[in-house]
Amino acid sequence: MKILFVCLGNICRSPTAEGVMRHAIEAAGLANRVELDSAGTGAWHVGEPPDPRSRRAAKKRGYDLESLRARQFGLQDFAEFDLVVAMDRQNLAAIERLAAACSGPVPEIRLMRSFDPTAPANAEVPDPYSGGATGFEEVLDICERACAGLVDHVRASLKS
Repeated sequence: MKILFVCLGNICRSPTAEGVMRHAIEAAGLANRVELDSAGTGAWHVGEPPDPRSRRAAKKRGYDLESLRARQFGLQDFAEFDLVVAMDRQNLAAIERLAAACSGPVPEIRLMRSFDPTAPANAEVPDPYSGGATGFEEVLDICERACAGLVDHVRASLKS
């Protein structure tokens, strides 16, 4: 199974989600059956590592984001991934617009927090970019909860 996490610039939320999910998948013994990646709907940060604040916050919790580099989401991702996970409704809408232009099959597309049973319907992962360090900690908290549910979703998908 191949999962792609998507936010706006691919330097804060989506690489954090990828790092948290990588750890969760390894802990669940599924690392050999699941591939992960992240991308941004915008191209501003292509080739850059995650935001230093994201890397610092993640490192404090044992997640390694150092090897990740930003890339832009594109039509080819629909053919490559089984699940595309958007961090917020704005990016979900951008992905769905691209999906409408896709001539081939489209993978499942969901909001990240839809995997967190404690989150309200249509809840988003807030963008911490313009705020302080607490926003990056909040993103980690949200990703940890959502990734726990996403691991359950992966297990169910791999069984069917």
